Amino acid sequence: MSVRFAILAAVFLATLVGAGAAKADAQICDRPTNAWDNAAQANGISLYTLEWSPFGAPEWGWETYTPLIQREIGSPCDPASPAFAEALAGFQARYGLMATGQFDQPTFQVFRGLWQERRPFVMARVRGECPEPPPINMLGYLSPQEEHAERMTRLLRRDVLEAYRRMAAAARAEVPAIAADPELMQIFSGFRDPEADAARCAAQGNCDGLRRAVCSPHRTGTAIDIHVGHVAGMGVDSTDPMSRRHMAQGPAYRWLVANAARFGFTPYVFEPWHWEWTGDDTAAGGR
Repeated sequence: MSVRFAILAAVFLATLVGAGAAKADAQICDRPTNAWDNAAQANGISLYTLEWSPFGAPEWGWETYTPLIQREIGSPCDPASPAFAEALAGFQARYGLMATGQFDQPTFQVFRGLWQERRPFVMARVRGECPEPPPINMLGYLSPQEEHAERMTRLLRRDVLEAYRRMAAAARAEVPAIAADPELMQIFSGFRDPEADAARCAAQGNCDGLRRAVCSPHRTGTAIDIHVGHVAGMGVDSTDPMSRRHMAQGPAYRWLVANAARFGFTPYVFEPWHWEWTGDDTAAGGR
């Protein structure tokens, strides 16, 4: 078999597999579920119009959170579809909520609790602990190609760095749009020295536990901020609702939501760019 023929055969097979997966998703999402039509209609409206403040500041709609929600309920379907409403109702029933199939704030609080519990750093803070930074000999240097130009960071824990490298390579191999943009998947913040972080907190006065924490997960060398895209004129870590929504709909974030657990990483729901290594590809919500 010639090399050219082998390559063509591999491409053809990949196309068939992708088409088969897309067809399967379409069959799941398009099947008749008339019982959930009203819930689907309500979700389609609230997706863009819900006025709420899940993290303190006002937001419109819940589109930013749909990739994580779709993964959690095991549905690839559009949030305005009856199939999504049916899957959401199943989730609500499992967690003792009213199984309406409609997205609401009590349901989001359950999602948020599950996502937070998967972050070992958060659970340490619940116990009243602030983890100590790792010894310097446990930290490794990022290469220039791994660092985002806007922020020059140098260090991560070595095991985390290796996991990140495997993850970034997989993302670029699996998604052409990520491979085509060398900035996507670059890191703009990794290990941060606690003393330097404390000084910046004092200088900028923004350590409110949301935008930045007094005891930051970055002190552990296991937290990374990944460039997943940004709105022109806004920073790569802008918490503006429009910016976060834009990031959450991009190819890098969507790939991370679907695949980061394979490499032991779990997200912080408020920041699409922030991921933490658990050291366990099942503890991060892997399926």
